[in-house]
Amino acid sequence: MGMSIRSLSGRRARRKPHLPDIQFDELFALVMELPSRQPASGQPRRLDALFRELSATSPVRDPDETEDMIWAHWIAHRNARACTAMAAAIEAMGAGAFDLARPILDDLIAAQPDWSEAWNKRSILAFIEKRDAQALIDIEQTLLLEPRHFGAVSGFGQICLRHGRMTEARASFQIALAINPHLEGVREVVSQLGTLPRSDLH
Repeated sequence: MGMSIRSLSGRRARRKPHLPDIQFDELFALVMELPSRQPASGQPRRLDALFRELSATSPVRDPDETEDMIWAHWIAHRNARACTAMAAAIEAMGAGAFDLARPILDDLIAAQPDWSEAWNKRSILAFIEKRDAQALIDIEQTLLLEPRHFGAVSGFGQICLRHGRMTEARASFQIALAINPHLEGVREVVSQLGTLPRSDLH
């Protein structure tokens, strides 16, 4: 997801309606607990070593390569049909065929409810379509299964930005950076948020 802040000049971002505070607050509480949470048992064991390497001060390989390997594990599945469906959903989303991607992801989640990346991809689709209430639900499920999912944490931060929740956005982005310190776009947004007047952080 691309990142931007439209009100860095000092004007408070307008909060969009229709999303109850409790939905934000409960997910924000989960995000703040992520450093102490463990991944679900179905997550590939190889990810543990990759995340240690990603956060190392002197990594043995390019962090971009390590991040690519993490994403490769996330989008992989032992079920061949699930892999095919995931590839189809990604292709449809990349082509802007959102009406095609949506039922694929719905079916994939119904068949594989323990696959964190299926939930994450559907949250991205909901975000693109500005169905933020659904995006929050899917981000929550992603993080319950994979609390190290820096993409989902960053996605929550973006929704917070879109709804004028700057304090929650900054804290969420900082959590994402604690997991993956190489998210330069996220780091830039955190720096921009640090320049906002205190009255705009609420």
